[in-house]
Amino acid sequence: MAATTHTVTNQVPPLVGYDVFAADRALTEAVERHIEPGLLPVAREELGTLGRSAGSVQAQEWGAQANEHPPVLRTHDRYGNRIDEVEFHPAWHRLLGHAVAAGLTDAWGRPAGHVRRAAGFLVWTQAEAGHGCPLSMTHAAVPALRTDPVLAAEWEPRLTSYVYEEGLRPASEKAGVLFGMGMTEKQGGTDVRSNTTRAEPLAGEGEYLLTGHKWFCSAPMSDGFLVLAQAPGGLSCFLVPRVLPDGTRNAFAIQRLKDKLGNKSNASSEVEFDGTWARRVGEEGRGVRTIIEMVAATRLDCVVGSAALMRQAVAQAIHHATYRSAFGGLLIDKPLMRNVLADLALESEAATVLAMRLASAYDTDSEEERAFLRIAVPAAKYWVTKRCTPVVGEALECLGGNGYVEESGMPRLLREAPLNSIWEGSGNVQALDVLRALQREPRALDAFLREVGKARGADHRLDAAIKDLLTELADLEGIEARARRLVERMALVLQGSLLVRWAPPEVSDAFCASRLGGDWGAAFGTLPHSLDLASVVARARPVAD
Repeated sequence: MAATTHTVTNQVPPLVGYDVFAADRALTEAVERHIEPGLLPVAREELGTLGRSAGSVQAQEWGAQANEHPPVLRTHDRYGNRIDEVEFHPAWHRLLGHAVAAGLTDAWGRPAGHVRRAAGFLVWTQAEAGHGCPLSMTHAAVPALRTDPVLAAEWEPRLTSYVYEEGLRPASEKAGVLFGMGMTEKQGGTDVRSNTTRAEPLAGEGEYLLTGHKWFCSAPMSDGFLVLAQAPGGLSCFLVPRVLPDGTRNAFAIQRLKDKLGNKSNASSEVEFDGTWARRVGEEGRGVRTIIEMVAATRLDCVVGSAALMRQAVAQAIHHATYRSAFGGLLIDKPLMRNVLADLALESEAATVLAMRLASAYDTDSEEERAFLRIAVPAAKYWVTKRCTPVVGEALECLGGNGYVEESGMPRLLREAPLNSIWEGSGNVQALDVLRALQREPRALDAFLREVGKARGADHRLDAAIKDLLTELADLEGIEARARRLVERMALVLQGSLLVRWAPPEVSDAFCASRLGGDWGAAFGTLPHSLDLASVVARARPVAD
């Protein structure tokens, strides 16, 4: 075919070579809001460095390579010896190394650590989401281990290290380690109290041998795992190292890797324990209570991770519309496309503002903030993660047929989008957890309502939504059947309150009119035409000032 027939015009340049952090106004403003002025210069510098790396061609190539070449299970070596190793593409290790070096497993011991880490996690996840799994669990293991000061003293410095070392060796020989988690089993799933894995005590204090299986064990090449098993005193939490202190491999048989919808770069496995050495964490019979802080922290990462996926999808959609012409003008100037983009941008900003507010509560660590987190984390996890899939799907559609092609990167985002809604407890689990907090912990509801009430009187639609929510909360008849409806309203009212207080008027006005005021359709792009949608879209455009 003659070259003259293949002239390429009206194609959009790739969104690369930009600072993912600086180009996100909702995120940069949240960092400035939640970090004290004396720490801001350091935080901005570290996040800007990470943002430029996340927006680079190299990081995007790493993300594509890690997903095009998924992990491979090697159960035996060439001689028939059981090795139970998972091989990853070098891009996976580069992504993890960069993330660990940026402090994405270090939040619990540095000033404003949770806000800085959450912002970094939101930025770096936009390069590739799968490797966020071991990062999240390593970070989240710290509060569970702190129930045992001896274990915490041994493991916490390695978990919060800025050094990533691949390969299985004794933890004492590594400058930094990663952790995984194994809770669910075939017969119970989320109902962990039906677990059948047995823990038999040994003579050594706190030492046990485990026998059983785990239906989902994430990141099986990690250095250690927190797992649940039935001890003589009931369901208990245990630390299972992959390699024992003497250098021998612990009994940790990887049966297979899960063939998942998305999250292809990350290895999720089924494992068998057969005389597997473990150290108890916390008291016998208190396994759920011991591990629950780890679960709460990973649930927050589900919110942050979904906010990251939404932000990247919306950034790609707005970038495309900025450069693509159709029907005599740029797509971004077309009223209907502008409505769609603004609607998506609202969802993205609301998710980001909520995620960062939750992270700031971890840094404050007061009784009031702990009570707030008890109800706000499962409510946010329920709602934000559920909004991710429709947001990414609509953003993909903004790119037309090009968005449906793998090279655009949008299909990978879409396959990843449902994950955070399922991981660490699906929608019903989160809704029921909110109900438990409402029924058993009145301080949690008080803290939630005080937070929401900080914006009272600023927007009549928010005020009306708060009033309706109070009416629903006062009626506990049939509350389980309407738990999803209630938790959705709680999350929306909380997002509305935060945006009214902190977002520009055009953003909060559009959010309250649509999400709280009911002036909205059943699909994106149905915002009231009288709103300042151009300003909403301009604010979300991925171009740094």
